[in-house]
Amino acid sequence: MPLDENSQWWRRAVVYQIYPRSFADADGDGTGDVLGMIGRLEYLASLGVDAIWVSPWFPSPLADGGYDVSDYRGILPEFGTLEQADEFVTRAHDLGLRVLIDLVPNHSSDEHPWFQQALAGGPGSPERALYLFRAGRGENGDEPPNNWPAIFGGGAWERTTNADGTAGEWYLHLFDPKQPDWNWENPAVADERHPPGCWPTTTPPGW
Repeated sequence: MPLDENSQWWRRAVVYQIYPRSFADADGDGTGDVLGMIGRLEYLASLGVDAIWVSPWFPSPLADGGYDVSDYRGILPEFGTLEQADEFVTRAHDLGLRVLIDLVPNHSSDEHPWFQQALAGGPGSPERALYLFRAGRGENGDEPPNNWPAIFGGGAWERTTNADGTAGEWYLHLFDPKQPDWNWENPAVADERHPPGCWPTTTPPGW
């Protein structure tokens, strides 16, 4: 299927999903990798596949199979490098295959630099405004802000601990506690602007 067809191509496309960890292992270390993916592209094209859907291949602590992203601009080192990812996309396009990258926009990993800075920033800080922090209910804030459930079970709020060891605010996680939800009402989340004073000028954000 030519890559310049109209925006409705997906209605009739054959899309093949690749889970990088288990798809193809080029270096024999027991973990699938980008080079292994590249090595199978001609075969996939020969099957009549129109597009490749790549499950998350970003750096991640892997609390949820890579859907807890700690760096949206990198590749998990076990899988390969950004240069290899570029080679994968280029080779796929050469074969007439579209490439869909499985982006995770609802939440990040709790190990993402922005969330770590949000924890350090404290209540009311611009860092915390990137996520959904709220004070708890009850006399001492011991109850979560509301009764929302998490998709993975239990409540959707996790309480933080302040630097002095006291109990702090709660943050929203609609999935796992290691996947804090982004605050999409904050334009800095979408356009990656730096909130005033939020980031050291010598250290770029983690994505």
